Amino acid sequence: MVRARRGSAHLPRLLRNPGRLVAFSDAVFAIAVTLLVLEIQPPEDFGHLLSGLGDLWPSYLAYVMSFLNIGQVWVNHHVMFDSVRHVDRAILFLNTVLLMVIGFLPFSTSLLAGALRADDGVGTAIVFYGTTLFAAAVLFNLIWAHLRRGGLLEPTLEPASARSIGRRFAVALVWIGIGIVIGAFVPFAGVVIIAAFTPAYYLPIRGEYG
Repeated sequence: MVRARRGSAHLPRLLRNPGRLVAFSDAVFAIAVTLLVLEIQPPEDFGHLLSGLGDLWPSYLAYVMSFLNIGQVWVNHHVMFDSVRHVDRAILFLNTVLLMVIGFLPFSTSLLAGALRADDGVGTAIVFYGTTLFAAAVLFNLIWAHLRRGGLLEPTLEPASARSIGRRFAVALVWIGIGIVIGAFVPFAGVVIIAAFTPAYYLPIRGEYG
């Protein structure tokens, strides 16, 4: 832990190593992806098992989307915290709220799968699902902005690299926002847009290499 001076009143700011934050975050990500499979319930009619399994396609789709979404959030969380030297109390709080949103994704996934199965309320479900992802993107941007302003990043991270990472996080807000708006009126188009967001965010960021 490091004590730093902050503000005109020279109030001490306690800085911590990010190791425990990252370890706790990894545990929450792992639990969240594990909970996703609980939404998929086996068919009750084993006399028509094959068709029953086929009827579960909305659950499979929602499961794959959410597993890969949480996966890319985990990847980009590592990209972000690989560049962090210290964390303060504000980062601990913002990261906790981010993990709370990630922990909520299994419910959003179940809601989307149920709407697709019922072929009713899909627009509302995709807006709800997309809003959960949008909240995570907002928190990513808030965390990164605070890390930069607070001087908490590794000194070896070049300003151009920090800007590249920040731009990637900012684009997520626009991308998911478009998916939410379109999904409200054309639900399956919204699903496609949000699904396409996932592989794009597995691509490396130029700034992460310094």
